[in-house]
Amino acid sequence: MLQQIIELDKEIFLIINQGMSNLAFDWLLPILRNPYTWAPLYLFLIIFFIKNYGRFGIAIVLCTLINFGISDGISSHLIKKTVKRLRPCNDIEFKHDINLRVRCGSGYSFTSSHATNHFAMAFFWIVLFRRRWKHTLWLSITWAALISISQIYVGVHYPFDILCGAIFGALIGILNGNLFVRLLPKFANENIQENTSI
Repeated sequence: MLQQIIELDKEIFLIINQGMSNLAFDWLLPILRNPYTWAPLYLFLIIFFIKNYGRFGIAIVLCTLINFGISDGISSHLIKKTVKRLRPCNDIEFKHDINLRVRCGSGYSFTSSHATNHFAMAFFWIVLFRRRWKHTLWLSITWAALISISQIYVGVHYPFDILCGAIFGALIGILNGNLFVRLLPKFANENIQENTSI
């Protein structure tokens, strides 16, 4: 059963990594997975939260960082070092079949920290803002999914790494988001849980 999952994982990987290959994706997807690409967005969100919500905004920023630290710690240090799955680009028997579009890296593959971290942040914000901003759900999931899928396209992660990372990240984000709202119910109800939209 496990071997069948691994073989299916590799087949889907090749469909994305090779079958979807085109010049536009070759240019765009390596950029999407680069954290420096998203730095202006993160900076904007920090300023936006603090400017609009004051001390509560600072709490949102700090808890977002804590949420990120938890997801990265679980993915990078707990799961990866326990499972020890090789990246497709480091697998001696498989790496010659792939199109590697970025530096491979020496870390393990399962789970994808990009997927875990970005889905954790996305669902943390979804829990906080879904009632106030109606577009939060699809914007956040699309953002996290594009970054995650790019990891397959560039050749550094298998689809199963991404899927499990996304699931773990979403669970972490939902749990931390609900914990945040419970710990600060007055501020949450007044500032981010309003039944309004923009």
